Amino acid sequence: MAASIKRLEATRDERKKQKMPRLTPEDKSGILKNFHPDYKQGTMRELKVGPSRGNKTPHEFANLFEAYGRIEPDKFDLSKVDYETDVLIIGGGGAGASAALVASEHGAKVLIATKLRLGDANTMMAQGGIQAADKENDSPTMHYVDVVGGGGYHNKPELVNALVSDAPEVIDWLENLGMMFDKEKDGRMVTIHGGGTSRKRMHTAKDYTGGEIMKTLRDEVRNRDIDILEFMPVVELLTDEDGRCTGAILFNLETEDYKVVRAKTTIIATGGSGRLHVQGFPTSNHYGATADGLVLAYRAGCQLEFMDTIQYHPTGAIFPEQIVGLLVTEKVRGLGAHLVNNEGKRYIFELETRDVESAAIIRECTDRKTGVPTPTGHFGIWLDTPLIEELHGEGTILKQLPAMYRQYKRFNIEITKEPILIYPTQHYQNGGIAINEKCETEVPGLYVAGEASGGVHGRNRLMGNSLLDVLVFGRRAGIYAAQKVKDAQFGKLTLNHVKKYHKMLEEAGIARERAAPMLLPDYRRQDRRMGP
Repeated sequence: MAASIKRLEATRDERKKQKMPRLTPEDKSGILKNFHPDYKQGTMRELKVGPSRGNKTPHEFANLFEAYGRIEPDKFDLSKVDYETDVLIIGGGGAGASAALVASEHGAKVLIATKLRLGDANTMMAQGGIQAADKENDSPTMHYVDVVGGGGYHNKPELVNALVSDAPEVIDWLENLGMMFDKEKDGRMVTIHGGGTSRKRMHTAKDYTGGEIMKTLRDEVRNRDIDILEFMPVVELLTDEDGRCTGAILFNLETEDYKVVRAKTTIIATGGSGRLHVQGFPTSNHYGATADGLVLAYRAGCQLEFMDTIQYHPTGAIFPEQIVGLLVTEKVRGLGAHLVNNEGKRYIFELETRDVESAAIIRECTDRKTGVPTPTGHFGIWLDTPLIEELHGEGTILKQLPAMYRQYKRFNIEITKEPILIYPTQHYQNGGIAINEKCETEVPGLYVAGEASGGVHGRNRLMGNSLLDVLVFGRRAGIYAAQKVKDAQFGKLTLNHVKKYHKMLEEAGIARERAAPMLLPDYRRQDRRMGP
């Protein structure tokens, strides 16, 4: 590695003068088809059961959808209701918290049930920024075009329109709640570029933007009359005789008993699925990101969209071993750090869309054999962080990237003087549960917001649109779920949809080998596990 760093340092002055060309659409298509993990043969299969039967998805997802529930519907007693509420929100991240705040403001009684603690979510871990077209040289229309282009022109137009139209209001809302954004001396908000953006519209709070958003929302939720159940994930939705969602069954992780919630409307805000480790990739996601909401909604009758596409963030840590998979924010490249191979050469413009960047890194490390070997047998690409200091002045990294600086300083890596090694990490679930612009699903009374939904990002998400997504659609879900409460009517609580789903699994010849949702990943060795 030392010799490789010397080659990188020897080319730095030359690279500073170099202007990397943007890739043509044909070049992008070729890189994606040849090197992006979504196109790798044998990694997906068609679903055998459910509303999206016949659609392809990675085996790791299919294993969850083609699994039996944790509840045996004929044996579970639904006569005792432990909690009653107007709006049940499943998940305590950015989407769930924002939905709770808005639903409460609209007069609804709200209950949040979350797997871990309120705020333990991918939102807290997001770093780079949140997009919004609120500058004089920008517009929601330009933002719309960027989003659709980044998504490969597969996005659902009505969802993109909602995303970009609500964005400026979301920034105002956050600031009014007390969030501190980065600002210029005259008070204007700092905005920067992200991959695939035509304007500087990324609003930031250093490189812990998601953490600042989540802390702001979490504090506000706790200051309001909103009930919160922590360490109580949902293991099954409830429906009535007509298929309307009527609440859910919770599992207390501490006492290991079940609780029944009767709700007039229910919002799934369970986030992503990085802990499935699709194709064996490391992940930047938090410990609870196991696609639970998708499993629950699918069994209840919801369609899935874009479940054949995963976003691998191009810059996940690949060295040192202790932080493999952790995110290295795109803001590092936005500030000018180059991607450099083992020969000391740049090979791509650093702010192409994430799918293209990831595929190009994989190409360097596999096909071109120009990856940098690590002491533990991995391969990666250099991210030339010291260049940021040369381009913008000493102290820029400490000012703009304090979280990144601390992440590496713990391992005696001084990123102001040493480059860091990166490789793609499983980062975002492009697909999810089908919704409309009101966050409604095909199941009456069931809403979905945030990363658990599909359609807004198409086949690839741009930086800064995830934090925007969870807030725009979290707020929308809160509004429409609260409004629906006023005329919500339903029959008795049942698990009829689970019975039907189990019957489909049996008819498809799927054995009772797996149970879902996963709830938490198990990283123990197979011989150390208690069960099969």
